[in-house]
Amino acid sequence: LDKSQILSLASCDFINKSQNILINGLTGTGKSFIMQALARRAISLGYSAKYYRIPALLEEIKMARLDGSYTKTLAKISKFKLLLLDDFGITPLKGDEINDLFEVVEERTFNGSLIITAQLPIKEWYAYLGNETIADAMMDRLIHTSHKIEL
Repeated sequence: LDKSQILSLASCDFINKSQNILINGLTGTGKSFIMQALARRAISLGYSAKYYRIPALLEEIKMARLDGSYTKTLAKISKFKLLLLDDFGITPLKGDEINDLFEVVEERTFNGSLIITAQLPIKEWYAYLGNETIADAMMDRLIHTSHKIEL
């Protein structure tokens, strides 16, 4: 780890700037630990934060779509200044999931920050997302406003 990068991120200034953190590396390298440590720091500084494993987030959104509370659920998720998304790319996206994930990322663009962990190298995210148009838009919103940590 780059000590100066971690200390800089621990200031949580990235949240005020609506920037993101993308952490990728192999299983067991500490991605989730770093994510949670930064979130704990953000909470201690007064920021609101919410943790999701991406499969669970997508399932919650799917259920909200079925019961008619989709907009309300997205609004609930967007109220947090820091959203933690663990295990990006762990399972294939199906149906509306890429659209739902895009909506979450889009909402963060000006209203907060994301920390995303993935085993997939960032250069493979585009191919993972599949839908060329949405992948372009999502990666544009993520990559250009992100601090990257490779483990």
